[in-house]
Amino acid sequence: MSSTPVIPAPRALETVERLRANIEKTIRGKTEAVERVIVSLLAGGHVLIEDLPGLGKTTLAYCLARSIDCGFSRIQFTSDMLPSDIIGVSIYDEKEREFVFKRGPIFANIVLADEINRTTPKTQSSLLEVMGRAKISVDGQTYTVPPPFMVIATQNPVDYEGTFPLPESQMDRFLLRMEMGYPDYQYEMEILRSADLHYDHLEADPVVSRNEIVELQAFARQVYIEDSVAEYIVRIARATREESSLRSGVSPRGTLALKSAAQARALTKGRAFVLPEDVADLVGPVFTHRLSPRKTIADPMEERRSVEGLLGQILDKIPEPS
Repeated sequence: MSSTPVIPAPRALETVERLRANIEKTIRGKTEAVERVIVSLLAGGHVLIEDLPGLGKTTLAYCLARSIDCGFSRIQFTSDMLPSDIIGVSIYDEKEREFVFKRGPIFANIVLADEINRTTPKTQSSLLEVMGRAKISVDGQTYTVPPPFMVIATQNPVDYEGTFPLPESQMDRFLLRMEMGYPDYQYEMEILRSADLHYDHLEADPVVSRNEIVELQAFARQVYIEDSVAEYIVRIARATREESSLRSGVSPRGTLALKSAAQARALTKGRAFVLPEDVADLVGPVFTHRLSPRKTIADPMEERRSVEGLLGQILDKIPEPS
């Protein structure tokens, strides 16, 4: 058995708390949503925020990006958007007498993909390579997106007119999927008293540097996971493959995603080791969008609740390691 790596967990926790507090100056009463976005960032993953319109999905993504001193771009997806509008395009330079690649908005550290399901499958698929490898191949050349790199995508699940549901291959690129939910009474009153609700006018200065995030991501990959906890993850994944109510189970990529997310969550709690509670807390956000019920359900939100219910039953049957 390998020993627990030496990670400056208290220093990492101080950085995480600084980032969390800055975001929660604007996003109030949504501690869980804020934490999960930070977990995804530290795990080096991408996040899909899916919920009803007007619940603060874009604002949360914007606050996270503004809280980090790094490159940020926002892409408003539309039905007439082309892959080159995202990735970039090669333009002939008459002075140099050669084609020069003009980088698109995807070349940023934090990319807000707003209403991603409003664009066509062809344009959606242009994100697959960069989300999986942080690299883009254009005209035989490979371009790297500098770390940290994170795509925060938003979509409204009930607005299907003029939208294109994300294919499974695209959904699998997201580390986790989450929702915002309605605010509590107290926080909704505070929202009403706010002078301006538009996220472009929010005051959110950077409190964490790009290098600090890269360092935290390196720390997260070193967070120790004991064999019994790793086996717990595998047992949960294998149980989804044996569940007759599901079309298919979680792939090994999903298993690795849960491990990475659990390591990042442990770091946000100031620990250098993963506990079973880290795994159990993230099974839903990491696995739900990778699964679909065998019986077709028209309402996507009902389908999500059905899968979440099945995952809850699976967790209840598998004892946590002591």
